[in-house]
Amino acid sequence: MANIKSAKKRILVNETKAARNKAIKSGVKTVVKKVETAVANKDAETAKAQLQEAITLISKAGSKGVYHKKTVSRKISRLAKAVNGIA
Repeated sequence: MANIKSAKKRILVNETKAARNKAIKSGVKTVVKKVETAVANKDAETAKAQLQEAITLISKAGSKGVYHKKTVSRKISRLAKAVNGIA
């Protein structure tokens, strides 16, 4: 355990940020699974609706620094390609 006050604070802040990042990543994974399920069922309308939600959530995660901007771009691109493939 840290003895210095600033080190103790860093530990607390890092735990808080890690919990926030974990929650955001979990939400992104959930919405991605919904899109992939709709694509697997060849349900174009649901897939498009879920894709819009996924794009919003992934973009927000990128702007908050949870994901790198190229990771965001790659995730969105792959989902869009999958949805457009069934249309």
